[in-house]
Amino acid sequence: MLISHAVRHPVLHVTLHRDLDVTNRAAAALQIQALVQMHRPDRVVVTVPAADPTPATLSALARAHRMCASLGIPLALTGASARTRRLLDTESA
Repeated sequence: MLISHAVRHPVLHVTLHRDLDVTNRAAAALQIQALVQMHRPDRVVVTVPAADPTPATLSALARAHRMCASLGIPLALTGASARTRRLLDTESA
């Protein structure tokens, strides 16, 4: 299992259980996208498995962040370093 989720209205909580690699990053991004489209939360919170995730994990997070931004839904990270959060905000801008 790559991710798990819980909906505590109006927030969608997504947990990545391990860092992603190139073989599973697209699947994780699509799972997050499907969850957002199904639940239409006011906010998404993603918990990452490491303070400094792998490039593949960052790629999937950036994709999810851009998709959420296009829908006007804020996405926040927990478990990530401040450097990682800044990097994601820069990549998605």
